[in-house]
Amino acid sequence: MRILVVEDDPVLMDGLKVGLGLAGATVDHATTCADARAALEAARFDAVVLDVMLPDGSGLDMLAGLRARGDATPVLLLTALDEAPDRVRGLDGGADDYLGKPFDLDELSARVRAIARRGHGRAGPLLKVGALVLDPATLAATLDGKSIALSRREFAVLSTLMERPGVIRSRMEIEERLYGWQEEVESNAVEVHIHNLRAKVGRETIETVRGLGYRVRGPA
Repeated sequence: MRILVVEDDPVLMDGLKVGLGLAGATVDHATTCADARAALEAARFDAVVLDVMLPDGSGLDMLAGLRARGDATPVLLLTALDEAPDRVRGLDGGADDYLGKPFDLDELSARVRAIARRGHGRAGPLLKVGALVLDPATLAATLDGKSIALSRREFAVLSTLMERPGVIRSRMEIEERLYGWQEEVESNAVEVHIHNLRAKVGRETIETVRGLGYRVRGPA
């Protein structure tokens, strides 16, 4: 997953970046509504974690603007305003979920995974293509019931392809899921990860569509 975290507290931001990163997410961050809007216009995210009280305005107003222009990116509101009327206002205002501060990081990660998979039109927690199964909650992978050791970025590449079996994903799409703004993208990184994955899950599982990108073959 690629997640945008909008939070102006630097200590909390650092904790969120580390915690969500350990859970397998690529995390970008913004500290203001203006920066968050610019980020959402420039890149695609699987989910947004949005504080309500920001230096240049309300996260609720920003959320209303997103929904008004048809942006359906899943949003979890993360805020100290945690009374029932606050939660109702946030959810009715277009949020997909709402979590009060203080919070448990494991619960936050689970909630982000849930809204992200719903955003992809998927109800179940596992990604399955034939005998290949990924568990985003534990970053575990199995093939024919046997465990496969994947690096965090190999898991991210494979999960990106398995979210939509048979659909071609371009190299740029995959890179966006792997790297945040501050990370340098190596020119052949995707090709290297694809090569390593084929050695682990079978060469026939991942197809190269010349000039377009890659796809995971769906079950016959």
